[in-house]
Amino acid sequence: MSSAYRPYRSIDRRTCRQIMVGNVPVGGDAPISVQTMTNSLTTDVAATRAQIDAAAEAGADIVRVSCPDEASTVALKEICAGSPVPIVADIHFHYRRAIEAAAAGAACLRINPGNIGNEDRVREVIKAARDHGCSMRIGVNAGSLEKHLLEKYAEPCPEALVESALDHARILQDNDFHEFKISVKASDVFLAVAAYQQLADAIDCPLHIGITEAGGLRAGTIKSAIGLGNLLWAGIGDTVRVSLSADPTEEVKAAYEMLKSLGLRRRGVTVISCPSCARQQFDVIKTVEVIEDRLAHIDLPISVSIIGCVVNGPGEARETDIGLTGGGKDTHQIYVSGMADHRLSNGDIVEHVVEMVEAKAEAIRAAQVAEASDLQTPIKMKA
Repeated sequence: MSSAYRPYRSIDRRTCRQIMVGNVPVGGDAPISVQTMTNSLTTDVAATRAQIDAAAEAGADIVRVSCPDEASTVALKEICAGSPVPIVADIHFHYRRAIEAAAAGAACLRINPGNIGNEDRVREVIKAARDHGCSMRIGVNAGSLEKHLLEKYAEPCPEALVESALDHARILQDNDFHEFKISVKASDVFLAVAAYQQLADAIDCPLHIGITEAGGLRAGTIKSAIGLGNLLWAGIGDTVRVSLSADPTEEVKAAYEMLKSLGLRRRGVTVISCPSCARQQFDVIKTVEVIEDRLAHIDLPISVSIIGCVVNGPGEARETDIGLTGGGKDTHQIYVSGMADHRLSNGDIVEHVVEMVEAKAEAIRAAQVAEASDLQTPIKMKA
């Protein structure tokens, strides 16, 4: 039985070994890292760098870049050199692209067992990864399984995905290469979750989790949340990508919201708000929409409750850093650290809350700077 204060909130993460993707630890006791992928032409260095910078600003720990041709791996050298986060080179079909990407500075090589080629080619990729200090990801996909596995199982199934992954892992292990992680993705939530559950029991390497080809922003986020939520809640997953037909920064935002909901990582402002009803004393929906947009630049974990009336407002405010509860006659209650602090009459709700959150963020940063300074100050010994 868990000894946690609230055991029903405890998630026991699967035990696995740790690898490095550049300077980002993946697996072991490291935080679950967030990934996305650029969708610009890799040969357009400026556009690709802009997407990487935006993703990093949104909180991405790792960014994947497709390398479909030699021109892309040539461009990758410049992209990697100026990237604020480690770059994973996405390789399909042409194993030589993986060798070129390793030399170009990729931190990790993602190869697909279903289309990368025979074991001799994989060994050449392993040598390149070892020579250039790259890790690797075995990326199994239900849409591109090896022909012999489709013949054996008749269709993509959990057993087929796991067998593909383990067969490829064996090649890496036989060549004494252990800096790898695995993914077994499918667009079918049931198939993906079952495959990851089986794989989690079969090998001790880190797992990159995702629901592939999940769909557009809304549908894809919901679909991913169902699949990834199940896995994360079960302690499975060391690095995550939410695959959406949307801007890469939306993938990062969606991933963080999932991790925040499970208490696995906290980044940025978390807004707790009511759906609104006839009891609301201000326009909750519009207020929340504007506040979330205005506070998107804050990366510190601060919680805010925006509740339209006193039914649940005080109770929700007890659990947040800053709270707003709607009151009659345009007079609303403001809470700080769960306690009633002051009332706001005829004021601009959005501006007031934004200013309070920004002030709290500044105070937190100042405290962090002071603490870091204290740690660096030499201790004077008495004579």
